[in-house]
Amino acid sequence: MTTLAPPPTRVFLAETIEKKIYNIVDRYKEYIPVMNDRNRLAFSLYKYITGEGDSPDVLVKTTKVKIEGITKEELAAKLEEELQVI
Repeated sequence: MTTLAPPPTRVFLAETIEKKIYNIVDRYKEYIPVMNDRNRLAFSLYKYITGEGDSPDVLVKTTKVKIEGITKEELAAKLEEELQVI
């Protein structure tokens, strides 16, 4: 039995909102060690920026992200601060 190759992934350009948000979340990888948690949080933050999701202080609690070395409130404040630049 053989398996097919996975579908190609779409890479966002550096100036897109999606890439900027994923880069912001990747800056905190020492606090969010699991890559899937970072991706889930970044997607939720993208939904927030586009007007469909909750604010970072709610998202950090509801996305069940594993956080180490920082409190949820501190992480939410840092994310909110960086999202203001976008």
